[in-house]
Amino acid sequence: MKIIGLDVGSKTIGVAVSDAMGWTAQGLTTIKWDENDITSADEELKAIIAQHEAKKAVIGLPKNMNGTIGERGEASERYAKHVEETHQIPTVLWDERLTTIAAERVLLEADVSRKKRKKVIDKMAAVMILQGFLESKS
Repeated sequence: MKIIGLDVGSKTIGVAVSDAMGWTAQGLTTIKWDENDITSADEELKAIIAQHEAKKAVIGLPKNMNGTIGERGEASERYAKHVEETHQIPTVLWDERLTTIAAERVLLEADVSRKKRKKVIDKMAAVMILQGFLESKS
């Protein structure tokens, strides 16, 4: 069963997908969207879910460092509910604290230029969110 991972930001959604065995996560793409129009990524996400036959979505939940859920976390919760209702697949909210920072560090260590980092950071964060979830299940 394939699972998609989503790193939901205010302007972009990083997307990753697992292999069929659920062992590894690979970065797919970054979807540009308008957070004020929750449906603005629906068509692109629908195509990805269909193409990869994804049966579940893991969505990053950005908690505050003290474990509370702030404005960004509430936005992720709303989006998870929207994905379940619109795409008819279950969602799991996954603590994503520090994933964007970790993704940035990996890209810096790989000597990726600032311009290229900006293009792939959300996709890389989605990989880290999904990989963390997959590893917790094994």
